[in-house]
Amino acid sequence: MARVAEMFISINGEGVRAGELAYFVRFCGCNLSCSYCDTAWANRSDAPETHMSAEEIAKQVIGSGIRNVTLTGGEPLLQKDLPELCTILAENGIITEIETNGSLDISELAALSGRPVFTMDYKLPSSGMEEFMRTENFSLLQKQDTVKFVCGSVQDLDRMREITEKYSLLSHCHVYISPVFGSIDASDIVEYMKQHRMNGARLQLQLHKYIWDPDKRGV
Repeated sequence: MARVAEMFISINGEGVRAGELAYFVRFCGCNLSCSYCDTAWANRSDAPETHMSAEEIAKQVIGSGIRNVTLTGGEPLLQKDLPELCTILAENGIITEIETNGSLDISELAALSGRPVFTMDYKLPSSGMEEFMRTENFSLLQKQDTVKFVCGSVQDLDRMREITEKYSLLSHCHVYISPVFGSIDASDIVEYMKQHRMNGARLQLQLHKYIWDPDKRGV
């Protein structure tokens, strides 16, 4: 049974489908503790949770009439039923995106016939979690997938560029750069991208934090 923190319909606030409607399934629990985490409430031991099977989750998603689903957290890859859930959703024509923190093996999910789309973080120095990054995942990414770098400093930007170049990420997946909300100006990231001619990389702002209160849940 999966540990579900909340389920709701909203727009995708980030990623290649930003601005599109999506059905969100947020799972409880995470194996990391990033300094800037904006869903830390879902990782606490006292977080509200509902235990649901893959079939139960899929039934709600399919019945919603929304064709995009975003599986997020917390860290969704901690849920043992995730491959089964992705398979059921794919069989029913649902486009599934998984937001994962970059520390866990994605190979089982990447091998599914109904392969989900991955939006995978690479945690930079200001997160305090870079040592846990699993760079082996990079070789499993495809054109529809994204590596997301959340940057809070110039040091983070330098490290982002180093990783992007070392693993030739722009040649086989999307690369999105996001500011740590309230820590660095988006304009500074744009200037950095211009200075280093980061062709193909994209600045990304979290739309939901501009539409609603940044701490509002269920949006």
